[in-house]
Amino acid sequence: MRLSLLFWATFWAFLCDQVSKYLVVHWMGVAQRGSIDVLPPLLTFRYGENRGINFGLLQGDTDIARWILIGLSVLICVIVIGWLYRTRASRWMLISGGFLIGGALGNVVDRLLYGYVLDFLNMSYCGFDNPYVFNVADIFIFAGAAGLILLDTKKPT
Repeated sequence: MRLSLLFWATFWAFLCDQVSKYLVVHWMGVAQRGSIDVLPPLLTFRYGENRGINFGLLQGDTDIARWILIGLSVLICVIVIGWLYRTRASRWMLISGGFLIGGALGNVVDRLLYGYVLDFLNMSYCGFDNPYVFNVADIFIFAGAAGLILLDTKKPT
């Protein structure tokens, strides 16, 4: 039962990420259009190819950098699974871990298919023009990591 919750959280995070990328990038054609105003300036779909990590950090346009980031993502997933398996993780910890793993695997699939991560979400407000784009996997990774940090790992006795 414990690991099934982790599995389903991972599955749904991964599926949401991949479906959103397919719909926005391929079906809506943001890659060809460059950007699509959804709720300007709060939300704009803006095409981006991320060869690094969040916000374009550690950009590497080489095959070795791509495989290092894939390996690092998979290693983190394995470490999180092992940690959650060994601890008495709460339900919310398992969901958080699943979100992190599902998001990470969503970005791994992009790197395997395209050589980079597809990004398309851009949010700006109050005259601040945010130059960065991200994707649904990044949201799940952030939410999952925050949940793992903030939630207690011990079940009440």
